[in-house]
Amino acid sequence: MKIILSRKGFDTTSGGCPSPILPDGTLLTMPIPDNEALKYSDLQYNGCTYDRILSSLKPGRVYDGCHLDPDIREGVRVKVVNNWVPAFGQTGSALGILRNAGVAVGDLFLFFGIFRQTEYDPDGNLRFVKKKKPIQIIHSYLQIGEILDTPSKIKRCSWHPHASVKGYHPERNAVYLPCQKLSIYPSVPGCGVLSYREDRVLTMEDRSAANWKEHSFLMPDHIIGSRKNSAKNGSIYYQGQWQELVLKPSESAEQWAKKIICE
Repeated sequence: MKIILSRKGFDTTSGGCPSPILPDGTLLTMPIPDNEALKYSDLQYNGCTYDRILSSLKPGRVYDGCHLDPDIREGVRVKVVNNWVPAFGQTGSALGILRNAGVAVGDLFLFFGIFRQTEYDPDGNLRFVKKKKPIQIIHSYLQIGEILDTPSKIKRCSWHPHASVKGYHPERNAVYLPCQKLSIYPSVPGCGVLSYREDRVLTMEDRSAANWKEHSFLMPDHIIGSRKNSAKNGSIYYQGQWQELVLKPSESAEQWAKKIICE
């Protein structure tokens, strides 16, 4: 089984701030802004729409359309979608990386992004905790059960942004659906969202968010393709706004994934 570290959600470029770690430990991934029909006001968590949450965290900034992908948090839409299933789409050069690495049914996406701890102010509004720095953390996962890679197949997920015929080249577009159960722990669903926990944090303590802990299976010689660790004085740092990092199959990587998802 190959494990893919897949960067998703807000950052300083796409969105302008980290996604929030809610006071209850929920990792509420904010989908990146995009000129699409789905609005932040169409999404909600515990009855509060995403646009209201963002207006508290980033006052004065207006958020409109968004690209909800991966779409794996059940009940996030204000208006329920009939026959909804969790799904993740990829396209362009990032899809090329997955295909060149031979990513297939049974492989496991670990989605990560940049987050920051939040709290409620005296008026009940959400705000970032001043003394807490942004971190990169694994927020959700999906083990591939089926790959939709033609326009006719992708149309099955009509609600998903990658089902847009106009938006994507038919040969450079794919949607990944989860398996029913996680192969490394069959009592757990094949797809899900995770809450804050220290072992899910990728960032090395007291370093900038993109400097990761030095797990051996995340080092360049365990990555499929050409990657260079640009970190200085310890940690792992892969430069650029890349999306997909495919690990070579290994027992240590599988045990790590099992622990952060299941235990």
